[in-house]
This record gives sequence, C-alpha cells and structure tokens, in this order.
Amino acid sequence: MTALWTSEDIAAAVGGVAHGAFSANGVAFDSREVGPGDLFIALKGEATDGHKFVDGAFGNGAVGAIVSEDCGHPHIRVSDTIAALDALGIAARARTDAKIIGVTGSVGKTSAKEALFAALDRAAEGQVHRSVKSYNNHTGVPLSLARMPAATRYGVFEMGMNHAGELAALTRLVRPHVAIVTAIAPAHIEFFDGIDGIADAKGEIFQGLEPDGTALIPFDSPHRDRLIAAATPHAARIWTFGRGEGADIRAVEVVHEIAGTIVSAILPEGELTFTIGLPGEHWVSNALTVIGAVEAVGGDLAAAGLALAEMAGLPGRGARLAIPFDNGEALLIDESYNANPASMGAALKTLGDEPVERRIAVLGAMGELGDKSETFHAGLAGPITDARVDLVVLVGEPMKVLADTLGNTIDLVHVPDAAAALATLEGEIRAGDAVLVKGSNYLGLARLVEALASGKTLCST
Repeated sequence: MTALWTSEDIAAAVGGVAHGAFSANGVAFDSREVGPGDLFIALKGEATDGHKFVDGAFGNGAVGAIVSEDCGHPHIRVSDTIAALDALGIAARARTDAKIIGVTGSVGKTSAKEALFAALDRAAEGQVHRSVKSYNNHTGVPLSLARMPAATRYGVFEMGMNHAGELAALTRLVRPHVAIVTAIAPAHIEFFDGIDGIADAKGEIFQGLEPDGTALIPFDSPHRDRLIAAATPHAARIWTFGRGEGADIRAVEVVHEIAGTIVSAILPEGELTFTIGLPGEHWVSNALTVIGAVEAVGGDLAAAGLALAEMAGLPGRGARLAIPFDNGEALLIDESYNANPASMGAALKTLGDEPVERRIAVLGAMGELGDKSETFHAGLAGPITDARVDLVVLVGEPMKVLADTLGNTIDLVHVPDAAAALATLEGEIRAGDAVLVKGSNYLGLARLVEALASGKTLCST
C-alpha cells in the first residue's frame, strides 16, 4: 500500500528538516487518537502543548512527528507546528485530482457531509475521503485535508465558523469545486449583529471556489438572494435547491411513508425519483443538496439515490435507537449533539410525525444566542404544541423562560442538568413511546441517551 506521507514529502511540504526516515499512513494532533503508523503533529495551543504528549503518541504507534522542539523520535523539525499543519493540508490538496465538495450551514452540514460521502462512495467505494466527526475549524479542516490520499476521487469537507472571516480562510485551504450552504439559522448569533451577518459569514465559502466551480444555495431561504450575491463573483454556476417553483434542483413531489420519504426531483439536466431512509422534512432539503452536488461533480445519481435510501441517523444527529422493555420498546431519537432554533423546530416536527402512543421531548438549552436567547427559547412553545408533545423535560437555566411560556398547558418538568433529567424519566417511559433528546452539546445529553438506550436505569413495564 502506498504511504500517505513519507518523511521526505512532509519535510518538503512544511519547509522543515527531517530527522530520521519514516512513512506514515495517518495523521493526528491528539495523542489519544494516534494509531499504529500515524504521524503526530505537536500543536501548541492556549490550553496545552502537544510536545508534552510526543512520547505518548509514539507509545500509541506513531512513526514520526512534526515538532518545534527537541525530540528523541523520528521527526520533522519546524519553527511553527500550527503553520506546518496548514502547509501539510495545502500540499495534500495540491497533489490530488479529486473533485472537492465543501459544506457549511447553520444546520445540517454534518448530516449533508455524511450523506454526500455515502452517495459518492456507493459508486466509487474506497475512493472517497471526508472530514471525520465535526473537524470543521481552523485545525480540523487542514487535518482532514492532510489525511486525504493523493489518489482520492472525491473529497467532502465540512467547514464551520462562529465569527466573520473564518470561512474565508478555510475555503481557501479546501478550494472546493462545489460549495454548499445547507441553511441559514440563528446559530452563534451572539457573535453577529443579526442573522444577515450569519448569512454573509456563511457566504464566504464561495470565495475559495475553483474556476468553473458550482455554488449550491437553499432556494426557500429568506437569505437566498444574499447568498447568490456572495457567490456571483466566484461561481461559474449557481444552483438553488428546494421546494419552491424556480429552484434548479426541486422536489416536485414528496410522499412521506413509514419506510421512508419518496421524492421526485427535477435537476438541471434531468429528473430523479429516490427514497430517503430517514424521516423529516429537513432530510428532503439535505437530500436535494446531496443530489445537486453529485450531479455537479459528475457522480452516479442512481447510486446516490440508493445510498440515500440506506442512510441511517448519526449518533447525536438523528440516530434512532430502541429503549428496551419486557413488553416491547420505545423509540429514542438521538439529537443530543447540538441545537439551535431551526434544528429544534425540525426535530420537534419529526417527533410530531411519529405514529406512536405518546411523545416525550427532552430539550436542553441552546447556546450562543446572545441577547436573543430568551426570545428564541420562548419561541419553542409553538413547535412543542404543534408536535403534540405529551411530556416535555426542559434542561438548563435558559429553559426557564420556555417553562414559564408553556405554563400549565402541558405536562412539564424543568431540571438543571442531564442527571436530573434522567432521574425525572425514571419509570416514566414505556413501550410505545417516542422520546426525543435534543440540546446544546455542553449539557452532556449524550450520556442521557446512552443511559436510556441501555435500559439499565429504567423500570420494565
């Protein structure tokens, strides 16, 4: 197997000096993630210094390191390891002929990235590379690029931001052939003057487009024209996707069934009917994004349709689990990774559409909403009512305003943390229920999901 990087190639890419020859098949900057054959990059950050963990990385199987200090192992010596990480990512991007897709958005970017990977890999198995987890920031993006094999056919990279200017820098590293904005919503709004500022920051992704590149923009968004204006100086083609008349990639018919959602779509160069394995109106939008991007890079649309039918939810982002009981099971919808007003509304609508006996929503506070926090939290009362929720458990102090708004109109419990939420649910859930768990990641609701799915703390009824 061809090595991902040789010490000679690394030294040339980062402008460093090699001490010892080695070949690496992976790259990591967290020593805990290092595996046999990996290159370890010792980053210096505000909180810690990766040089303290060099020995541990080699103990875990590293074959080489990029360092800026003395090292007793095979290494590449540089003056700045963070700059070296960027340089390695740039070199990885420069050496491949892959078609590259960049994805951003206030909601749905990780789900769209994973769906795109599955859609492209269905016809080009083993030749598609993607960023893992949510490695979408100033260190995660160059790391994901550095991990891309030279022979990659398609690359899919997620890019995130919480301040203006961040995406402009990331997209110039990625240099996508297709740049996607999934949606605009008030995520990270505390760092912006308003939602228009968020749209402008997301629109920075188009600045890195390759010549003859394609911009994909949500047609039904109130920020569509603002995004089109941002893309126009950089994109050879601008395609919109959505449900509205006039969208370039448009769902003309959507049929929701128990086994999935059937979508008939018009594309710029044809039509396609496909099934989405995951429920929810937001997945119709995600799927249109995927189909548009696959067409833009010349991928196999039929294979992409099959992959969408086989999609399963991601942990923390729509995974559907079972809570076991002696007489059956309850459905657990795991949306515990993060939350903002738009994704909360979409998740609650999905819960409301479930054909179940009772609906329980465990909703954690939403972070980074600034002085709009109370307004956005109180605004969840409508979606909760529309979803016909039977019991709502609100987690975190910012949820107090929602508890006050709902009052005694619904069976409601407001608790301070995930542990108290789990205690509240003890003996409450029964077979035939659907339980949605969603909130900002800092609340640790993933641990609640793990406990519920195990069934260990619940009474069998």
